[in-house]
Amino acid sequence: MIDIRWVGSYRDSNEPGGATVSQQSRRVALEASGLTHPHPEAVSAELFLSGEPFFFALDKVQVKYEMLRAHYVEGDAVVHTAAMHGYSRGGFYVVAQDFERLGMAGLLDERRGRKGPVKLTDEVVTFVRAAPRSTPTPSLVDTVSTRFGISLHRRTVERIRRR
Repeated sequence: MIDIRWVGSYRDSNEPGGATVSQQSRRVALEASGLTHPHPEAVSAELFLSGEPFFFALDKVQVKYEMLRAHYVEGDAVVHTAAMHGYSRGGFYVVAQDFERLGMAGLLDERRGRKGPVKLTDEVVTFVRAAPRSTPTPSLVDTVSTRFGISLHRRTVERIRRR
């Protein structure tokens, strides 16, 4: 079960210790970090339409957080809260699962799927690079298959040799 609570409100420059950040500078920072909501125009949750400068529909992490809070704290239905925050029902569950697994870090997008070459260990790359240039690529592919028990495409071997 996810435990999510409201953490506070926006402090503006009129309050002691408060500071304002322009929407433009937030936009630039979000774009530079790759944290912009893909469809900010689809965010129709009241918080983001209230004119309160703290709530910024372009801030993907904030929108995800508020979506989870609306469901788990306010009790809004998943379909409704997902739609109000520009996500599908399935998207809501992906965000909730990532948040449950990783906490706040789960609100940041991580690349889905493989994180790099599966078969190319340092040992295989070193072996291919150390092979004499005169060794034909098909022969080297066969040698790697026999020695390491993996099947590499000839183009993969050629790319390793070029580097």
